[in-house]
Amino acid sequence: MTGRKACKVCNFTRQTSHGLAVLSLDELKTKGRELLGFSSSAQVTAVLEDDGTVVEDQAYFLCLPSNTKFMLLHEKETWSPVHRIDGGTAWMARDSLMLETDAVDSSIVAVPWSNLAQQMKQDLTSIILMSEADLQTLVDAPCPELASALGFQEKKVEELQETLQRVLDRREEERQSKQLLQLYLKAVEQEKRVKEEPSQHSHGGGRNVDVPDETEIDSASGFMSRTLMVLKGKTSPETRLSTEDLQMIVTRSVEVMEQVLNWDRARTSALLQACEAELTKRLQQVQALQSIRSNTQPDSSRLSSETSMEEGKET
Repeated sequence: MTGRKACKVCNFTRQTSHGLAVLSLDELKTKGRELLGFSSSAQVTAVLEDDGTVVEDQAYFLCLPSNTKFMLLHEKETWSPVHRIDGGTAWMARDSLMLETDAVDSSIVAVPWSNLAQQMKQDLTSIILMSEADLQTLVDAPCPELASALGFQEKKVEELQETLQRVLDRREEERQSKQLLQLYLKAVEQEKRVKEEPSQHSHGGGRNVDVPDETEIDSASGFMSRTLMVLKGKTSPETRLSTEDLQMIVTRSVEVMEQVLNWDRARTSALLQACEAELTKRLQQVQALQSIRSNTQPDSSRLSSETSMEEGKET
């Protein structure tokens, strides 16, 4: 028995209490699980029964006096103080507290934001590590119930939810801006590749190529020879044509394009739909870029105005 510490353990209802002598905090948890009827694999937390202080450090455990009473808690169990009522009715209050605690616990488990609220109540900075789905869950939670779970005023919780919504909106705007920029860079790359292909054919292999043949206008269709060559011989031709070529193509009917390409109706219709979708996407990208450019112009004009004023002062 040398070096062993006399302790007491109980569950969160305080109805069951046992005395034991242990050498370490881990041994306290192991023997406590057996005495209280917990599963040997259950994760438990040891807290001081009188004030709920969490005991996790072995050195702190050894500094505690003998016969200190500990409470072992499951993951979903929380410490609560003892309610003492004079007149010999303390056991009635304890049973009532047990029933209320069970009811609250069952209601918390039923809602998706309860665990998040418990994390925030223990450590408010844990909100930094929450995912966007968790933040959206907190935003959608009922304000009065969330305020009660956190122990905050409803006004404060309402401001917290508004702040979280602004954070989510800003992240969504950043994602959309990034996607728009990627689409723009992709369109520029495709346009550049389309312009480089004719020059590569004209200089390839050191042979003289009849360039006017590609730029010659076909009298029957009105398209340039290069455009017809791309339409007939390239995969995804709509991505290889210029915007002007796409505009000319979508204005033609299916019957006309069938005669020009000598294709069947289904293949011709699919090509026209692809060209129309590509043209619409490019026009939307141009409009978005113009909008971004118009938003940045006031800042540029203000900066140039301030620069002119400073130069005037120096003169």
